[in-house]
Amino acid sequence: MICNRLGLSEESRSRKVLDEAYRMGCSTVIAFEPEDVFYLTGFWGEGIVVLNQSDTRLIVPQLEADRARSIARCEVLEAERGSSMLDKALSFVAEDASICTDCNDHSIFERMRVKLVDSSRLRYSKDIFYNARKVKDEYEIRMIEHAARILDELFKVCEYVIRTGLSERQIQAMLMYEAMRRGAYPPSYRYTLSPLIVASGTNSSLPHAEPSDRILSMGDLVTVDLTLRYGGYIADATRTFALGSIDREKEDIYHIVREAQERALESVHDDVECREVDGAARAYIEGKGYGERFIHSTGHGIGLDVHEPPWISRNSQERLARGMCITIEPGIYIANRYGVRIEDSLAISRDGRVVVMNRYTKDLIRL
Repeated sequence: MICNRLGLSEESRSRKVLDEAYRMGCSTVIAFEPEDVFYLTGFWGEGIVVLNQSDTRLIVPQLEADRARSIARCEVLEAERGSSMLDKALSFVAEDASICTDCNDHSIFERMRVKLVDSSRLRYSKDIFYNARKVKDEYEIRMIEHAARILDELFKVCEYVIRTGLSERQIQAMLMYEAMRRGAYPPSYRYTLSPLIVASGTNSSLPHAEPSDRILSMGDLVTVDLTLRYGGYIADATRTFALGSIDREKEDIYHIVREAQERALESVHDDVECREVDGAARAYIEGKGYGERFIHSTGHGIGLDVHEPPWISRNSQERLARGMCITIEPGIYIANRYGVRIEDSLAISRDGRVVVMNRYTKDLIRL
């Protein structure tokens, strides 16, 4: 079994992806998305992977060739950017092959269809990668654990940098500096302009608030949602801090969210239905009269993507399994006033133990 310098087993990962493709009736996989290219080769960058039963090939532009060859443990070939890369990738596809691709770019997909002898043999599916990636190997779990430890260190940094007179954006900048000092980087998450969330006062009522120039004030709740990548892999955690003294209602809601999160964490085990985990948090919050204020799912899978299967939601039919890494993050949001969210990353180990990877306290910290 060949492993690259990161300890990744391309052979086993390629096998998992091909098995998923075979279930769809496909014999060849063509990957474009950087997460999927990385999963199959260990190389993160511009490239196309062609995977079949006998070979894994990575096609890259010339400016990436030396870097790719120093990282990837598969054949690396060069081509001019654009159509030449696609042409070279397709030259390794057998005429009778059925192809599955993660490419959802319409123009590229159509170019592929035109060039194939039988265009009906081309199918789009991201699920073959998501399904293969749901269960992590030991290396992947170690990377996520390391990312989670960095997040814990950044929450400790929050105790010193969250102060009145500073803006959300200034605090974000300080946290990003400390993250990158530790070897962590923001994920490429397309639905936000900001690498992490710092939401104070009324902004904390928005689950995905963008950090702004709002100046923090005494009595604010400050939600800090840290999503960072280490070695390609992502950990995700949230803590809500109090700036000075807060009123009784805010404190009560904080403790409701903390208890809901604890109940969800306690419900996690191998083979449990995801909707049961969601229900453990949701039922408690509903019982306290805030069900309508819990406006998102209880969690999601983490790995090479910020959000990936399994989904910890009320409608999910999936079951958790050993090797899966997920978040648990209930929240209550009082519109235009404030919000509270508490989140941890966790893994179900190969021996079935549930490991909560974030260790930073969930006591209400008053700064």
